[in-house]
Amino acid sequence: MSGSGRFEAHDEQDEPDGAEGETGQKGEEGQEEYDGSRKPDDDMDADNSHDPGGYGSSGDGPGNGPTPDPGPNHGRSPRIPMPRSSVEDGDRPLPALEEPPPPAPPLVLEHHVLKALLGAWALAACSAEETLAVEDHLGDCGSCADEALRLREAVGLLQRPESLDLDPGLRTRVLESCLDRRPPRIPVPDWATPYDAETARLDALLQDIGDAEWHAPVRLRWFEADEATSRRTTVAGVIAHLLTVDGLVAIALGLDDPLGEVTAEAPTPTARTEAYWRASHFPPTRSVRVPWREQSHDLVRTVSFTGGGAGRLAVPYGVFELPLHDAMLDRAFECWVHAEDIADAVDYPYDPPSPRHLNRMIDLAARMLPTVLAVRRRTGLASPAHGRHLVPAGEPGRTLRLEIEGHGGGEWLIPLDSPAAIGSADHEIAHVALDGVEFCRLAAGHVSPTEAAAGQLGDREAIRDVLFAAASLSRM
Repeated sequence: MSGSGRFEAHDEQDEPDGAEGETGQKGEEGQEEYDGSRKPDDDMDADNSHDPGGYGSSGDGPGNGPTPDPGPNHGRSPRIPMPRSSVEDGDRPLPALEEPPPPAPPLVLEHHVLKALLGAWALAACSAEETLAVEDHLGDCGSCADEALRLREAVGLLQRPESLDLDPGLRTRVLESCLDRRPPRIPVPDWATPYDAETARLDALLQDIGDAEWHAPVRLRWFEADEATSRRTTVAGVIAHLLTVDGLVAIALGLDDPLGEVTAEAPTPTARTEAYWRASHFPPTRSVRVPWREQSHDLVRTVSFTGGGAGRLAVPYGVFELPLHDAMLDRAFECWVHAEDIADAVDYPYDPPSPRHLNRMIDLAARMLPTVLAVRRRTGLASPAHGRHLVPAGEPGRTLRLEIEGHGGGEWLIPLDSPAAIGSADHEIAHVALDGVEFCRLAAGHVSPTEAAAGQLGDREAIRDVLFAAASLSRM
């Protein structure tokens, strides 16, 4: 410490012996003193700066940058080293990559060994080397190739590929099992269970699709005046259509009309749907699912509280009306048909209803055929058949036997002369056989009447009238 009370700069590095007094003298004579602007050990860095190869050198060395402006610390070397250069940017050669091991030589097996491996190959149980050897051999040996093809086909028969979707009848079986053990306090009427099941299945489909798929194009198809008709919409538009037409049943039960203040030109399914679509400022989105599902729950809950006694309540459809129990079947049928339309649009697997519910839907269509036939005759769409005659109500008349094959099938005798007549096997003049799902698609307008029947026997004109009458049951 100097007499003035300040530290004096002092460097003991590289000093010869005996220089101590000399240095002290220099300090007294005005040697640079420490003024607090740098640390004492900075002097050591200053000495290192004389190294021409150092990072702080003023010469051309690695890491030199542009010369900074002079400042209070001018002449001091930086304390932080500059970034190191990459190996790829220097002159050093890159390290050599290791060569991959040479491929293993192909497995060489005799013919009888390769033939013995065909069974394991068909089951995908061979090693990679054995598989390669067998497949190379199959390209050269015709007999082994034929045997391998037969084995592969046999493996496919051992376990058929099954759909990952649940059996549509599973829900019904589970509910029946639960209700057998604990009957509900307020049971759902038997005629309302198909609607309950089909709305639940469609709602499960809607839960699985993404936002973009709600705008997937869907084409609604039906027959009108014996001509195929279609209307383009979206998945959300289909749900809006179901919402508005189910609203006819809701109105009959005293529930709120989903149209609200929107006024339709006529109280028909088509007019109500068009009115809803026009009133929407934007195309329907997935938000329409909530009111549709809430309404379906309200319908099932309301008919359940009636105890099934409201089944005869009339539900007007504009130009015709149906009893409530038939209207609920009609809504279940349309829910399934449009669910298939949506499933086709979004490439989603969808099975038909359970056989018991499918049978009821077919029965509804078969019971409506005599009335539809009479209407078509009055409008000239069906010419009076040769030999047709009116019979008193409740008496047998000319009859067509409708045989429905497959799940939910059965036989129905359709009176041809009058809706009030009774079908009779003794007066049968024609016989038509169709698959159950095919008949439902005919009634939905998805299949042409000229292509629907699997088997026909008897009066061709009567058969044609019945098939076209079934197609005219369809509507949007």
